[in-house]
This record gives sequence, C-alpha cells and structure tokens, in this order.
Amino acid sequence: MGALAAHVATAQNSGRNPDWDWPTYNRDLAGSRYSPLTQINTTNVSTLTRAWSYRLRPEPGVVVPAIDRPASAFELFQEVTPIVVNGVMYLPSGNRVVALEPETGKEIWRYVLPEGLASFRGVAYWPGEARLPPRILFTSLRKLIALDARTGTLDVEFGNRGQVDLEIPYAGVPAVYRNVILMGSNFFGPGERHIGPHLSTNRGEKGDTHAYDARTGEKLWDFHTIPLPGEVGHDSWGNDSWKDRTGNNVWSFTLTVDEQRGLVYLPVSGPGMNFYGGDRPGDNLFSNTTVALDAQTGTLKWYFQNIRHELWDYNLPPAPGLIDIRKDGTTIPALVQVGKSGFMFILNRESGTPVHGVDQHPMAKGDVPGEWYPAAQPIPRKPGPVARVSMTEQDLVTADDTTPEHARACKELWDRVKFRNDGPYTPWNYRPNGGPPSLIFPGITGGVNWGGTATDPALGYIFVNSKDEPSSGWIAPNPRYNEKTKDTEFPYVFQNGEGLSVEAKDNDGKSLGNLPCFRPPWASLIAVDAATGEFVWRVPLGVNDNMPEGRKNVGSPGYGGPMVTAGGLVFIGATRDRSFRAFDSRTGKELWSVRLDYNVTAIPITYQGRNGKQYVAVIAAANGQGNNESLLAFALP
Repeated sequence: MGALAAHVATAQNSGRNPDWDWPTYNRDLAGSRYSPLTQINTTNVSTLTRAWSYRLRPEPGVVVPAIDRPASAFELFQEVTPIVVNGVMYLPSGNRVVALEPETGKEIWRYVLPEGLASFRGVAYWPGEARLPPRILFTSLRKLIALDARTGTLDVEFGNRGQVDLEIPYAGVPAVYRNVILMGSNFFGPGERHIGPHLSTNRGEKGDTHAYDARTGEKLWDFHTIPLPGEVGHDSWGNDSWKDRTGNNVWSFTLTVDEQRGLVYLPVSGPGMNFYGGDRPGDNLFSNTTVALDAQTGTLKWYFQNIRHELWDYNLPPAPGLIDIRKDGTTIPALVQVGKSGFMFILNRESGTPVHGVDQHPMAKGDVPGEWYPAAQPIPRKPGPVARVSMTEQDLVTADDTTPEHARACKELWDRVKFRNDGPYTPWNYRPNGGPPSLIFPGITGGVNWGGTATDPALGYIFVNSKDEPSSGWIAPNPRYNEKTKDTEFPYVFQNGEGLSVEAKDNDGKSLGNLPCFRPPWASLIAVDAATGEFVWRVPLGVNDNMPEGRKNVGSPGYGGPMVTAGGLVFIGATRDRSFRAFDSRTGKELWSVRLDYNVTAIPITYQGRNGKQYVAVIAAANGQGNNESLLAFALP
C-alpha cells in the first residue's frame, strides 16, 4: 500500500468520533445540515480566518484529459459540497474526483475521468463490508461510478468494472442507506450539454426514481413518478395524458431518508411542459409532490401534493429536512418541505399529515383556451409565506426604500404595464393580441430554490433563505403549431413580459443599476419554530452596494442554502455580493462575514480535523473573475 493510501486507511481506522465529520451532502440522511461541533461559536466566530484553499481547476502545467463537452463554471463547481468521512475530504472537481487532507487541502489521491465530468454537486460514501472496500460513489452523464475510497482507483467489483449505466441521467449525489443507493433523475437539454428540470415539451425521458445495490450495482427497484395504469394517481391524468409524458423527475441534489423508519422522501418536480397543461387535465400526480417510499423496496407509503396541475415552473427543487417536534408533551416526527412557491409545508413524516394544518384556497382561473385550472391549491396555515406571494400598488418601493427618482419610475412602470397579480398561483394571461402580462410571485427561480433548509434539533428551529424575484409573461398562440407539427409542438407557448424593475440614479445622476420596484428586503434568512409554525426571526440576507448609503442592507438574491451548528451559528453564502456570513441562530444577528473573489452558491460544511481544530469550508465559484474558483476553509486563529 502506498503512502497516500496508508494515510486514508489510517484515518478510516482511527476510531474517530463521527461528530467530527460531514459524511453526506446534507451531513446526515435526515437532511438536517446540523453539526454538533461547538469550538467555533457565537463568542469567537468574529475572529474566523482563512486556513487554506484548494483550487478547483487544474493548476497551470497540470495535464489532464480534455473535457468532452463545453461546460461553464456553474456546471463544474458552483454547487459542489464536499464530504468528510473518517477524517478525509472527498469532492468532485470538473473531470476529477479528489481526496484531500481536510486540515491542509493537500491532495491524497486524484481520479481523472477518461471522458465526461463528475457530478457538479458532490459524491457519496459507502463504508464497505467483508471483502468489499469503502467506496466513493458519484455520477457522470449516464453512469454511476464507484472508486475505492482508499486509493481513488475504479472498484471493478461494482457494476461493469466500476460503473453502472443509468437509464436516466442524474447530476445529483446518491443517497446511501444501508446497502441501497437511492437516485433521482435529471433531463439533458439539446445535445446533452445541459442538465436541468426545464421542460418545453411533453415528450422525452421519464422522471422515474431508481435504487441500486451498493455492493453489486444491480438495480433494486423503480418508482413511476407518472403513475401507470392501476397505480395510485393514474386517474389524475385526463385524456390518457400519462402516455409518453416526460417530467415529474426528482432533480433535488440528493434525497432524504428516515433511517429509523426506512423511508425515503422524493420531492417530485413538475410535468412537461412547464407553462401549458391543456393537454394534461387533472392534478397530475405525482408532480410537485412529496412522496414517501419504503427505501428497500420502493413501495409507496404516502404522498402530499404541494401544487396541483403545475403551470409556473415551480417544480420542487430541495429535498425535505427532518426534525422531531416536541409539542404538548409528545414528539411528532416531522419533515419540512419548501420550494419555489414560497410556502413551507411541515408534515408528519410517518403519514404526510400537515402538522399545523393546510387550507384549500380557491384560485383565480385564467383564460388560456383548453387549459385545465384546479379549483383550489393547498396553503399552509403556519408558517406564513417565506417569500412574497402577491403584489399590489401598495407594495411598490417608496422614496425611502431606494430613491425618489426610482420610486417615481416604478410607479410609472406599474401604471403603464398594468401587471396582473391575483396572489399565489396567479394564472398566466392569454394574450393573442396584446393585454397586460401576468406578474407571478415568486417567479420561476423562487422563492426557495434548491438551497432548501437546515434544522437545529436542540432549538427546534428551521432555517431557510428565500428571495423575491418575480416572473412576468403570458401565454400566446404558437406560430410553429400546425397540422404537420402537432405531434411535436403545443398550440400555445409562454412568452416573457416586461420585468418589474427599472434603472435607479443617485442625486448626482449616477446610475445605480436596475433595482426592483417592490419593497425590500429582496432576499431574507428566516428562522421558523417547528413546534408553533411561527417566525422566530427574519433578516435581510446580503447587501446591494449600488444602493445609497444607509440603504444597502436590502438583501442580495442568490442561490445556495444554510447549515447550522451547536455553536449557535448559521453559515450561509447564497447572495450576489460575494460574501460568506455567519448569523446567531437564536436571534438572526450577523456575527461575521468575509468578502471573496466569487459568490458562494454552494452549501457550506463544518468538521474537526485530526489536529483538534474545527473548520468551516465552502466552495466559492460563481460570477468571479479569472479561473481561480476554489474550496475555502476557515478556522479560528
């Protein structure tokens, strides 16, 4: 065994305290993102400094095989979250997977893919058994690949000499429960150059979920997210619209498992196409639904549909987080499901029953020919919306929010465009010959996107970041639709409308850039008491440096999510101001921040090194300059 492999083997057999590690994408299969470490806490976090960094692109002069398809930095690095298992850090880095010393960032081993890219979200760990070594599992295009965690070499005992061909591609991180590998699914765009949930057609790959044997790679089960004849939910697809239907995929970055009950929870996305559903009358299960399955068999246990007949591209990006609620002397096993719609559903994770109640709210109907509109949508009684879900003239910015000139321009825009907003789930207007656009809050990016939640079991709090970014547009006749194209085109398509933002200027006439016309904050970090459903605190997340002095703390909408520690801290990036921050988990007070060269759009982690130090690490890789996207680690001096 070489020196590097010996380093890994020593770490893995050291009797290390598991509290010191971050062994899965969300730290645990419950999706809590909670660490019991306390060395870094509210009294000393202000002194946190950079300890080391690891450059994600190959260093100059390092030769690696050419990547076989173009990929932006977003695809390569922005969403990567490392794991730390038995004192070794593992992560994907473009067309590499690497093992690092978590105290220094020094490479222990490197595996270079002969073609394609490693998942741009993360990797998973399986501990091995008997004669089988521990494995690092990750996806690449349409493959699930296993490496020997000790050496970084292909584990040829898995699948077909180290890999399994996937029926449906998945860019996320496998969830490993016992000896079961649980997988979501993504769709490729044109030319297989982009993986995402966006659907402009009703035909294509299925969104089914799969499970594989962690020892052999053999497929164990499938779950049909668009139910087949005889299955629960099949009758929610009118006119046989389930046939040859794409969508309803589970594209969350990983899955959540209740290990005690053996349940895996699927946040199922929306059906194709995104904005028109006249060809699929009905609720369209299991679209926009939290589904509970037996993790060993794939048997349906329960489901809760968050949105009926999805028309807003809200899908359901994040996996839920689990938390036990102590209420009235009893413990309720709960899960927390959030999404782009701006609502938080707290459900009993054994039954799917809402803990704080859900009301069926009547919804405004649209006028798109042939469209099917549900009579009502479920709205949780508690908590209230975690993002803006409606807009009236009274919600326009004032001179005190931004500038007098900007407020006047926003009022002029509002009066001229005459946006339509009917509150949550406003329908898209039909606009064959003009008319006002629909203004949808939240827009197609949320609300809450894939960043999801962190949960603190000691406090009983749920932490979530959200943003207020609307969409504007309408449905119009499709000029490409005719008798010859009716099998490949829809009669109606979505078109973008004018946005609800205008340029602002300061007193000297200098441009402050385009600013939203609705009142700030435009991005928030929120704490919810799971037992009561009430907001504990809500603070702006991020600053806008273009704003006038004294008005910069308006929130800076970005992507990513939080993690929380027993040291009383919530760490998060998720802004566009290139900052990484720590907040007091009890009060929401910002205690520390650092400006970086890139935005943080990944989930941060924390762990304890073999030297006894606690570290906080995060990928900074979005919207920066040059090619220095990096993994950054911070520690106390």
